[in-house]
Amino acid sequence: MQPDYEHLCNALSMTEIIRLQTLLSTALVRRFERPMALVFSDVVGSTPYFACFGDEAGRRLQQRHLDLVQQAIASNEGRVVDTAGDGAFLCFPTVDKSVSATMTLLRLISEENVSRSREHQLAVRIGIHHGSVLTDGVQVTGDAVNFCSRVTTSAGPGEIRLSKDAFFACTDTEYRLKCRPLGPVQLKGIDRPSELLLLEWRDHSLFPALVRFDTGEGVLLPEQDIISFGRLREKDGFQANDIVLQCQDEKQTLQISRWHFELRRRPDGFLLKALSDSPTHLNGQPVAKGEVRPIRPGDSVRVGNALSLHFLAGEQQSAAKGGGETVIVKPGVS
Repeated sequence: MQPDYEHLCNALSMTEIIRLQTLLSTALVRRFERPMALVFSDVVGSTPYFACFGDEAGRRLQQRHLDLVQQAIASNEGRVVDTAGDGAFLCFPTVDKSVSATMTLLRLISEENVSRSREHQLAVRIGIHHGSVLTDGVQVTGDAVNFCSRVTTSAGPGEIRLSKDAFFACTDTEYRLKCRPLGPVQLKGIDRPSELLLLEWRDHSLFPALVRFDTGEGVLLPEQDIISFGRLREKDGFQANDIVLQCQDEKQTLQISRWHFELRRRPDGFLLKALSDSPTHLNGQPVAKGEVRPIRPGDSVRVGNALSLHFLAGEQQSAAKGGGETVIVKPGVS
């Protein structure tokens, strides 16, 4: 039988209630407050995906995410706290384990995306924070949870962002060396800018991060597992290519196919797949339509005898434009 708390409180004086409040607050903190590593993993683009492909396909996309989350946390002592909305709220005993789990998650997503078409790719953004929370082993609450959610919403697709507290709580030197400061970031609902870091979880010696053209113009490759290149900007109101290729001379542009080639991300690097009968050359060697070749930083691609693309590593990003931004290239114009 439940105690009648209201009756008990009515029997207490004001002084006794204040003393009881203090005792309860002390007991709550002593018994249930714990430092934890907190993680949010949020599916990117789920709203338009539901609108385009329907509820059943959207729900399957969400379930793919949750199944991969369970795989990733299994060996890292992680726990799923909540799966409301389009993501998952996770907790870990240490930041090191949360970093290990989230890197594993993104690798699993890349592996799983290989067998799926471009429009059905799964993309997530991840935020990690470390702070004190109240938990009874099931629920996890507190301001640190809200802050972690804000860190996550600031991230782009395929990104892992850490709060400053998470970075300082990380003890693995290898993980710390992978972190790059982003500087002060204004988070929604937070008065002051917050110091965040980006975890460079991919090996940049394997994955080009930037494509640069003969003119010197360049663009960061978007953080997705299939990246398409071609002259067509949009089709039926939707973006057709991630990197649109055009030349100043319209006749040269027409040598580039509407969809010319694509990069497919695998755990050990990108594969270039030629999509066009129009010539595609990788480092001077022809690539036939449907043929697949590995591509690394330092490699060059020539499309339609009209345009050259040079793929560079992550440390050469500084002069590029924003990730995935469309770049109209005008060969021969400086």
